[in-house]
Order: sequence, then structure tokens, then C-alpha cells
Amino acid sequence: MIRTILCATALAALMTTAALAGDSAGTPFKNVKLVYDQPIPNVPGKSMRGVLVEYEPGGNSPAHLHPKSAFIFATVLEGAIKSQVNDGPVVTYRTGESWSEFPGDRHRVSQNASATEPARLLAVFVVDTDETELVLPYTE
Repeated sequence: MIRTILCATALAALMTTAALAGDSAGTPFKNVKLVYDQPIPNVPGKSMRGVLVEYEPGGNSPAHLHPKSAFIFATVLEGAIKSQVNDGPVVTYRTGESWSEFPGDRHRVSQNASATEPARLLAVFVVDTDETELVLPYTE
């Protein structure tokens, strides 16, 4: 049940990123969809939002931030995703693997690791309920 809730929340957050989807070459996400948005009853002022992100082969998103209140748990549902958080290494996560992003983290790299196969990612956010933008632009 918790796994289902986390998956749904991640999908919702990814849907919010649709406006930022794409790279400088115009390679967009295939689809970004909010799949879950629920206030957390025993944590006043906080909500869980799930966002599903589907990457085209070779697709990526620009560097970005999330609201200062956001804790994110991301899981690869299909394919492989390259991710870099803050100044850490670029890591390739494969189906079933996960990572977390903490409040204030910078997501520098988020891209499909394959130029020929699609990839899907579920991002689950725990965030202040009044947050309306889950993805914020970031330039270095």
C-alpha cells in the first residue's frame, strides 16, 4: 500500500514538470502526469504528490530545483535513468532502483540513459500542501 502511494505521488510531481520538459535540442519527455495528490492526515500542512514521467529515447529535462519543503523519492519503473543530485556523481538507475532528493537539493541531470528505448520514472513528493510549483528552474 505504501509502495502504491509513493508511486502515485511521484507521478503527480512529474506531471508538474511538463512545462520544463525538454532539452536544448527539443527532445521532450513523452508524457508527464500527476497521478496522486493527497494531504497527509497525520502531518498537518503536508501532502504527498505522485508524478509519472515517461522519457522518449534520448529525452531529458533541464537542471532544476524543487520547493524548499520537498522531499522526493524517485523510482525507475522502466528502462534506465541518469541522475545527478547536487555535486554528486552522475548515476544510472535501472528498473526497480530508487534515489532520494532532500529539501534544497539541485537536480542537475535527469535523462533517459538510452538513445533507443523509452524510460519511465515515478517521483513521490512530500511537500507543503500549499506548494503549487513542484519544479523550479535552476541555472548554474
